[in-house]
This record gives sequence, structure tokens and C-alpha cells, in this order.
Amino acid sequence: MKSDSRVTNFLVADDHSLIRQAIVMILNAIGIEYKVFHASTIQQITECIKTHHIDIVIIDVYFPDGNSLHLIPEIKISNPETKTLIFTGIDEDKYSLKFLKAGADGFLSKLSEDNEVEKAIRQIINEGQYISPLTQSLLMASLRSTNVINPLSCLTEKELQIAEMHARGYGNLEISNMLNVRQNTISTIKKRIFHKLGIENIVELIDLIKIHSESFL
Repeated sequence: MKSDSRVTNFLVADDHSLIRQAIVMILNAIGIEYKVFHASTIQQITECIKTHHIDIVIIDVYFPDGNSLHLIPEIKISNPETKTLIFTGIDEDKYSLKFLKAGADGFLSKLSEDNEVEKAIRQIINEGQYISPLTQSLLMASLRSTNVINPLSCLTEKELQIAEMHARGYGNLEISNMLNVRQNTISTIKKRIFHKLGIENIVELIDLIKIHSESFL
């Protein structure tokens, strides 16, 4: 996995410099020989992967120019030995399996304590993967239900259509006019969608749609 017997090349990708600096401090604490590259956009990540041999990518989900989900398989194709640790603020229970399925080698919340972050990086270095206790339980649950991997699978076709329209910024009145359905019916369906997905607002819905909907652009 390493570019030579002593130095590990890291790409730390996050649009917040303080997060990148914090990860570098943890790498220093681990006490390994390493070189670190920084990226704050999807474009910079892509360029770095193409121009440098990267052993381990520590990457956020959202960037100003898009999200990183589609990059994971691209990284694996270009260099199968490269390991990818998702380090993000989005909910692990809703998203970790989606990224693991795409080819990520670990998923870690930014709310984790420093010692857990260090543990995750050490495991990626030494074992090639990091699976938290929560994600382990999700993996077991996914064997019994596909809803765990893709929570949108619990929605009917009509509910998914309306959820995507809300995620695109349409309101209840606009959706009712477009679908020729009464406005209070759309409002009822919206409440049902929120209940099924376990969310409380449009922001959470948009996040779920962006990651889990194959048809949403």
C-alpha cells in the first residue's frame, strides 16, 4: 500500500483548513513518516489523485463543487491500493453503508473524539480498513433489510418523486399543480415521507436525496 517502506502519502481533502490542520496534528501524534497533500475542492482532489501516488485519502463528503461519492470508485479504479477514509459531519447511520458500498474503506464522524480519529487512521494504515461499532451493526442489519443501505427504498414511487421535487426547491403548491394533485394531499405525503425517513426538515431531505437517489441531478 505504501509508496516506499518508510513514507505514507496522505491526501487530506476538506474545504475547511482547520479540519485539515487538525488531521495533520493527529498524523504527527501517530509518529509515522508521512507526506501530506491538501485539497479543498473536488477538482483539486481529482488532480492530486492523477498526479501523485496517494496511499490514504481522508476525505469529506460535501465540497463547494459537489460531493465525493462518485470519486470513491474512480479512486479505486485508478489505484486499487489507495485506501479511503470518509471523515464527515453527516450522519453515519444514514450514509456510511452507501460509501462503503461505493468502495470506501472506512467512515468516521467529525464528532468523534481525537483518540477515535487516531484509532481509525491507525487501522487504515495497518489493516486497510476502519469499521466503527455503529457501522458494524448497520452491516448486520443490512443483511436483513435494504432500507439500511438506502433509506429511500422505504418510499413508494410517488413518494420518491415528490421527495425529489421538494429537494429541487418546489413547494407544496407548485408540486400539486405539476402533478394535478390537491395541495393538502401533497402536504400529507410530505409528512409521511419525513416520518418514514426519520427526518425533520428539507435540509435533511436534500442531503438524503443527493446521496441516495440515483435519478437526482
